[in-house]
Amino acid sequence: MTDPDRIAALRRFNRFYTARIGLLRPRLHDSGFGLTEARVLFELAQAETTSAGEIAAALALDPGYLSRILARFQGAGLLVRAPVAQDRRRLALRLTPAGRAAFAPLNAAAAAEAEALLAPLPDAAQAEVIAAMDRIADRLARAPAAPVVLRPPAPGDIGWVIARHGALYAAEYGLDARFEALVARVAGDFLANSDPAREAGWIAAAGGVPLGSVFVVRAGEDLARLRLLLVEPAARGRGLGRMLVREALRFARAAGYRRITLWTQEVLVAARRIYAEEGFRLVSRETHDGFGVTMVGEEWERALDAPPAVGDPAPITEGPPR
Repeated sequence: MTDPDRIAALRRFNRFYTARIGLLRPRLHDSGFGLTEARVLFELAQAETTSAGEIAAALALDPGYLSRILARFQGAGLLVRAPVAQDRRRLALRLTPAGRAAFAPLNAAAAAEAEALLAPLPDAAQAEVIAAMDRIADRLARAPAAPVVLRPPAPGDIGWVIARHGALYAAEYGLDARFEALVARVAGDFLANSDPAREAGWIAAAGGVPLGSVFVVRAGEDLARLRLLLVEPAARGRGLGRMLVREALRFARAAGYRRITLWTQEVLVAARRIYAEEGFRLVSRETHDGFGVTMVGEEWERALDAPPAVGDPAPITEGPPR
């Protein structure tokens, strides 16, 4: 357990530093932007194009909150959204000339305030401060992450599953409220009517924070359906999606099902890759616009008595439920 005096010292430094660099002011650097808005603007300015998912992951922001900031930027003419050239179903974000004009004085003011902090110090002291900052960042970045555990949904988790699906898919793919309504029906039905012997759900969590979900429900006497697979943007790349799918397959096999099926979207590349590598095969495709954008829905299936096999690497993040 960490020494309470060290915890108090870290909090004391945080209070000192946030006040010293002006983070407590309602508008950063006397601009029209709050701290989070300024950070989002900074991320947008660093690349020619980016995506809402990339920004949410980089800043560990709630996608719904980020979506509202991006909508305000777009309404003010600072931002445009356009389909990605290589995959026109994804939306790329790009600052407009007005957006870059708004960012320039904010960036200059931040640099000037940093210079004002360092300028009174002699050169050796400046180097000492910067080296100390680098050491702090390095130590904290290398701190071991909390282990991921899979657990059954606890009270409140079903609401989290619905909210995160709605926010993430709106921010990353532009899906409208009809998608969140579908998730709410699927999740609510599981909560009210699931049979524990043949249906189950899991929440992936680390340090008590939910990071992902998956559910298995009955689709027939011998047929299970995988639903509501989700991984938070900040947790992607750690194998959580595959961990959740494998746990779902293990349960479905133990529950006596012979086959398992799922519905996803062609645009959801990472999830489709997991499905293919875990032995699922694409069995049908259909274009639809049920969530406000045109997408290609896909049915995938696998036999549960067959071993997983690396298969179709077709473009295939964790997909919508059905």
